[in-house]
Amino acid sequence: MQGQFMSAARAYHAPQSNVRLRHLRLLCVFLVILGATAGLRALGRLPASAWLTQPASVVRDPLAAFPPIVLWAWERPESLDFIDAQAVGVAFLARTLYLSGPEVIVRPRLQPFSAPHGTKLMAVVRIASDRWRAPDLSASQREMATAAIAEVSGLSGIQALQVDFDATVSQRVFYRDVLQDLRRQLPASMPLSITALASWCIFDDWLTGLPVDEVVPMVFRMGADQHRVRRHLAEDDFRVATCRRSVGISTDEPLSALRAGRRLYVFHPHAWRPEAMTRILEEVGRWPQQP
Repeated sequence: MQGQFMSAARAYHAPQSNVRLRHLRLLCVFLVILGATAGLRALGRLPASAWLTQPASVVRDPLAAFPPIVLWAWERPESLDFIDAQAVGVAFLARTLYLSGPEVIVRPRLQPFSAPHGTKLMAVVRIASDRWRAPDLSASQREMATAAIAEVSGLSGIQALQVDFDATVSQRVFYRDVLQDLRRQLPASMPLSITALASWCIFDDWLTGLPVDEVVPMVFRMGADQHRVRRHLAEDDFRVATCRRSVGISTDEPLSALRAGRRLYVFHPHAWRPEAMTRILEEVGRWPQQP
């Protein structure tokens, strides 16, 4: 299935496998920890606050098949053949939509991407607004945007779909309508995830009721809100319940220990290398367990 996906997503040569055993050792240790965690949970010997345990409030997670760590693979050549497909998933940028006047301009992924067979894959669609031609946010533009996103779900090997749109206040009704239309068009078995500004999950609850399976608050590139957000998270959780299943971080910003039971999405500003993933796993391993 993985090979079929590569052909469908892009007509490029697939990079040859470049597994580096010395870097996989840490991943093996990480898997052993996961296995031990599961075993101890089954025996009732592990406190519910362990970072990788599932929150008791979560009854059903449509994305439960995804590993606890997911790497974002953005628009650059990415060869992720070194990852362990059982420990790490990949959310790759599949296409970008530009809302320009009444139009929706679709830019497909232009850079090669590969991952090991069996990797859990999430296709990401980024939405951006043209700064020079403000989108008219019409019904026809909504229909075109929805269709362009839904089309990505047909790529072979995709297990989930994620939408990334930093919608302004004036664009929120449009975005909500897109997500509602999209949910109706997607197969019932296709999980739908969205990213969110961290401030949306704390100070501005417009996310409640969206027809999505996951909201990923991004605790990086927060601009003027960063100090306020970090102060809040140091003492409390996200106020919006749908923001408590996962969280997004970046390798080039200070990392703070996060609460238990979250799927961790990791952005890297450069092409992923084994060393970068090793550093993030080591950092996460040092985080204290928070309830």
